[in-house]
Amino acid sequence: LIADSLLSDGYCFKYDISLPLDQFYDIVLAVRERVGDLAINVTGYGHVGDSNLHLNVSCARFTPEIYGLLEPFVYEYTSKLRGSVSAEHGIGFLKRKYLHYSKQSEPLRLMRQMKQLLDPNGILNPYKVLPAESPDQAR
Repeated sequence: LIADSLLSDGYCFKYDISLPLDQFYDIVLAVRERVGDLAINVTGYGHVGDSNLHLNVSCARFTPEIYGLLEPFVYEYTSKLRGSVSAEHGIGFLKRKYLHYSKQSEPLRLMRQMKQLLDPNGILNPYKVLPAESPDQAR
């Protein structure tokens, strides 16, 4: 209901991140300071038990200016705290290019190898989760 109500402001940037509990809410304050009056609301709520934070930034409409203030800042901030750019909602299409902020190259390489072994034709969940190592590796 919180995320739905924020949509009434016009547009809502949504992030599903995981942070250390002792710094769980710090990013909300940092984002508020960073975007200032461009945002109508900057809210954070989530699951303290597993340190998942839903960070939502609502504004009247999408603008490249506020987008540029948020990304990659949210992911860099999360990485600096050794958090994860994706908590419970997964990587999907939108966060693939940011996965390197919370996973180093070796785990990503192993994930690609596992994907290749289990799905050599790239038909299971194509184009999601793993960023391509090169442009011709879209799956």
